[in-house]
Amino acid sequence: MKTMKAIRFENQQVITREAPLPEISESEALVKVSMAGICGTDTEIFEGYAQFSGIAGHEMAGVVCRAPGRPELEGKAVAADINCGCGACPWCAAGDPRHCQNRQVIGIRGRNGAFAEYCALPAENLHVIPQGLGMEQAVFAEPLAAALEITQQVHIVNTDKIAVLGDGKMGLLSAMALGHATGRVTLIGRHARKLAIAASAGIATLQTAADESAEALRTRLGLFDLVVDATGAAEGIQTALCLVRPKGTVVVKTTSRKPSRIDLSAVVVDEIRILGSRCGDIDLALRCLERGWVDVSALVEKIYPFRRFEQAFAHARQKGSLKILVDFEHKTGRGDY
Repeated sequence: MKTMKAIRFENQQVITREAPLPEISESEALVKVSMAGICGTDTEIFEGYAQFSGIAGHEMAGVVCRAPGRPELEGKAVAADINCGCGACPWCAAGDPRHCQNRQVIGIRGRNGAFAEYCALPAENLHVIPQGLGMEQAVFAEPLAAALEITQQVHIVNTDKIAVLGDGKMGLLSAMALGHATGRVTLIGRHARKLAIAASAGIATLQTAADESAEALRTRLGLFDLVVDATGAAEGIQTALCLVRPKGTVVVKTTSRKPSRIDLSAVVVDEIRILGSRCGDIDLALRCLERGWVDVSALVEKIYPFRRFEQAFAHARQKGSLKILVDFEHKTGRGDY
């Protein structure tokens, strides 16, 4: 039996194990993982979020080894949509498996993910990476698609005043994506070096202290038409509600294992729209990356070889870290080998 090396989270420990090479059906593809990103959701899963048991990892780029039903994909570099629908429900019939009630989610729910040398994925979930776009950039397709989804859900005009709360990876990507829709985006965070990345992309920034209240922020900045909560903190949505104007919109990107408490009376009285926002269009993200509309290079803090995954994951869990990538090919020249 052929085996591969794979990562599992067990009792809040990172364990490297030998695992069977995935078997694939006619509708699936076997993908050799080239690059994987460590996401905040992965660190939440490590802590117990979603009660996932299996191989985590959902940000990936790789090369198709076998695809029985789609032989034209073999040898192609691909990124993947993480939602795997049942194929039979109304959501799947409408072409939106993101909300299939029986869906699996790569590395998060019911299906092994990309923290392994090989990954079995539905062939229909794969998107060919444009020639000339490196794996270092293509691995951002999934999180960038999630950031761009805001622009697909909300009609944004150039005069809209937008605040993005949180200068982590999703906050930075969201601010840079929204910056193409309006020149009035402000990224609010606590880390000077992260805010500098947004500033270099033409985004206005504001550094706040940990003890600065939402009311104080509102006094300093006024109210916004749209506020994006990308803090990753349970209290982020309440801050967003404090900063949005009456009849404005709050978009929630945070997925925290801790419950949030919000003042619903303000939502009702001010007729505020709260909009959850999750995954997006991988092809759109790849096109943005290919054309250089969003430059993700400054978001990469460090690249580790797969054999040093434990150190990579520990680095990713450090407060304030930027994107940590795991290189399975050892070809980038930017890693710590």
